[in-house]
Amino acid sequence: MRKRRERQDAIRKIVRRERVRTQRDLVDRLKQHGYDCTQATVSRDIADMGLRKLPEGVYVLAEDLHLQRMISELVTSVVRANNLVLVKCSTGAGAGVGAALDGAELDEVLGSIAGDDTILIIARTDADAESVLDSITKFRGHT
Repeated sequence: MRKRRERQDAIRKIVRRERVRTQRDLVDRLKQHGYDCTQATVSRDIADMGLRKLPEGVYVLAEDLHLQRMISELVTSVVRANNLVLVKCSTGAGAGVGAALDGAELDEVLGSIAGDDTILIIARTDADAESVLDSITKFRGHT
């Protein structure tokens, strides 16, 4: 049970940070993180976790679908400076997108401040900020 939970936590992080298109991709990325498992195991994990595929063909966590929709429709740009991530949104969308980001409870995020069209995200480290940037970029549908 513990091994499955740890593997699914790893899957959660991988899917949030990277553009995973196939179960084979996920098996390969899990191996890079020290998890040696079969495609059948990954298939069961995908079903257990409720992962979904976006129209772009990448996996997303079910709990991130709302966040993904908001980001793809309302975020206009995202940049990083050290451990800070600045997100620009359509006018009036900052608070809503900020609330959705807070609701995702990303491990890398210490907190955020949202205005009318801008969100400032404070990450724990520079590497965590890069991970948040990658996630938002993925949700926007960009590489």
